[in-house]
Amino acid sequence: MIRTAVWFFSFFAVLPVTLPFLKKASTIEVPARYRYVQDIAYKWATFLLKVAGANVRVKGLENIPNEPVVYVANHQGNFDVPIMITATKHPKAFISKIEVQKFPIIPRWMELMGCIFIDRSDRRQSIKAIRSGVETIKSGQSIIIFPEGTRSKGGPMKEFKAGSLTLATSSGAKIVPVAIQGSHHLLETKNRITPGTVDVTFLPAIDPADIPNKEVAATVEAAIRQIVEGDVS
Repeated sequence: MIRTAVWFFSFFAVLPVTLPFLKKASTIEVPARYRYVQDIAYKWATFLLKVAGANVRVKGLENIPNEPVVYVANHQGNFDVPIMITATKHPKAFISKIEVQKFPIIPRWMELMGCIFIDRSDRRQSIKAIRSGVETIKSGQSIIIFPEGTRSKGGPMKEFKAGSLTLATSSGAKIVPVAIQGSHHLLETKNRITPGTVDVTFLPAIDPADIPNKEVAATVEAAIRQIVEGDVS
């Protein structure tokens, strides 16, 4: 429990330290701003993962195209966001639930990063958010999606939600499937922060233009499931 207390203290204590950098970031135009914010986020996430005792092993970096992409990952635990931030130094943003906006300071960083906030209870707002995400990709920023919609917490990988890859098919950006294995051990398994090893595998990119729209989600899900299937301990 001591590690958990130290981690949460560190999480909130470091936020005020970022304010001077936040002010500078707001003056930088995209896409340079994306690179600047990624550098700050990388240091922040690396620090939090170190405090948590997380050992992140990454494979397949050579599969990431040198262009804005849509990363599609399975979602095992709450640490998946900092894990994805550190897994590659390429600038990237997230699709996030709107409730995150209640946190102090973090939402402003996410806005500058190009993150998309979605209210799942408001379909009209969700459609508007997807359109905004398309523009973000066109401006040079990659975006990460967790199509399961919720954490599997170490259980079987959930089916991707219908329409979850609309952002990818609408933007025309290539999709990089990402398999995350073991992140639930850091928190969800024992309901406290526990050191552990996480494997992140970037799979070969998929061009949605080569697949009928109705088959994109199933194709990406199958690629990820092939890696994580059986990792339910």
